[in-house]
Formats: sequence, C-alpha cells, structure tokens
Amino acid sequence: MKREIPPILYRVEEAAEALRMSRSVVYELIRSGRLRTVKEGRRRLVPVTALTEYVADLIEENAA
Repeated sequence: MKREIPPILYRVEEAAEALRMSRSVVYELIRSGRLRTVKEGRRRLVPVTALTEYVADLIEENAA
C-alpha cells in the first residue's frame, strides 16, 4: 500500500482549487502581493503555508 505524501507546493491551478477561486483571481492575488509564491525554473508555485497565511489574513480582515 502506497502512502500519499501531502503536497507542500501547489501549482497556481491547484491553489485556486484549494481556495475555491478562479485562476484569474489567484493570479491577481499574486500580482497584488496578497498571496506569496516561489519560482522554480519557469514554474510559479504557491507554498501551502502561503495559502494558510492568506486565509488567516482574510479571517483577520473580516473580524475587524
């Protein structure tokens, strides 16, 4: 039985799916600096921690 390893970096499309947002919205979040990414070669990747930080920021904004 093969054990599944949880991802720590998502492609933009996967990050959009995880956030339940469109790709274009995620790219706008990246452009605006609200969602942190890393580059590996030509690929733009979103760390899982960046998704967690973004959601925490949303919760904080909505609590204010």
